[in-house]
Amino acid sequence: MSEKGPIGIFDSGYGGLTVLKEIREQLPQYDYLYLGDNARAPYGPRSFEVIYEYTWQAVQALFEQGCSLVILACNTASAKALRSIQQKQLPLLSGNKRVLGVIRPSTEALGEMTISKHIGILATEGTVKSESYLIELQKFAPEITVTQHACPMWVPLIENNQQTTPGGIYFLQQDLLSLLQQDPKIDTILLGCTHYPLVKETLESLLPPHIQVVAQGSLVATKLENYLQRHPEIESLCQKGGNVTYVTTESASDFSINASRIMGLSIDAKHITLH
Repeated sequence: MSEKGPIGIFDSGYGGLTVLKEIREQLPQYDYLYLGDNARAPYGPRSFEVIYEYTWQAVQALFEQGCSLVILACNTASAKALRSIQQKQLPLLSGNKRVLGVIRPSTEALGEMTISKHIGILATEGTVKSESYLIELQKFAPEITVTQHACPMWVPLIENNQQTTPGGIYFLQQDLLSLLQQDPKIDTILLGCTHYPLVKETLESLLPPHIQVVAQGSLVATKLENYLQRHPEIESLCQKGGNVTYVTTESASDFSINASRIMGLSIDAKHITLH
């Protein structure tokens, strides 16, 4: 029988912390191992091949640390690497190993959130170009009109804590205008990058009150809870101690400072090298 281990949470940087925070609120009993590939962030502008390579390296590292279940808390990785990992890599491994993403849980819930049936997706270039949200929403809510807009400046702004400066707010505002000019009927905007909830309040202040801004964390947490209930063979491999470990491919001290600010608690991260 396989030994129990933590649930792995992976992101290219800090964004996945917004998902981890929501997952811990709903499922505090489990152990978690968070891996941020900050040294190679952002993933958004990178090619399919590079994103796949980086993501698979991270997933393997989490498997090696005892994780049987890994959540890609990164939309770009979910869009460009998840399907290939599930279909090509996992069948070659022994034991119960699972990798889940954040796109499907979001699209399953979106159809019930909009009144106008017009939704906007704000995401990285990689996620937008993959058209993963368009494909998934066509399955679950084909009656909805979806408009996408890439925001290449947002992740660097957030990673460098510049999102509330006048320059940062200018970029946020311009991207919102670009999205709404494409479709003025939009009443629901999904933040299709796990970094973006860190500017959710600012976005809401820049938008008219009838437009709701949806972050993915709670949607992913609810779907994860449901998944574990439906798959006891995976749930039984998830250790329950209520502990969280943080590792990063960049400076551990820098990560600890920024992650502590985002999570609202003291974090002591360790450095890891991916290969």
